[in-house]
Amino acid sequence: MPDRDPGLQPERTRLAWRRTTLTCTVVAVLAARQAIHGGGTAATPAAVAAVALVWLGFLAVAHRRVRALDSVRPRALPVSGAVATAVCTVLLAVCAVAVMR
Repeated sequence: MPDRDPGLQPERTRLAWRRTTLTCTVVAVLAARQAIHGGGTAATPAAVAAVALVWLGFLAVAHRRVRALDSVRPRALPVSGAVATAVCTVLLAVCAVAVMR
């Protein structure tokens, strides 16, 4: 089997994961800022903690995927990784909305 094409596709994929991780980080920071400066309700600290946990989960999945892209012939993203990414993204949005209320 031939080696992977050394073109720009793996680099684009790596950069996409990093952009998405940066976006999740910004959402987590803004949620924490809103909780600190916005007052919030009694559930706000729990929502901020949930945002932090979801962010850490997404960070773990993204880091694992970026590391996998370093190999000569990276495997496809496993279904469990794709599901974890989707769940983290949806939960991050839900928690961020809960913090803003």
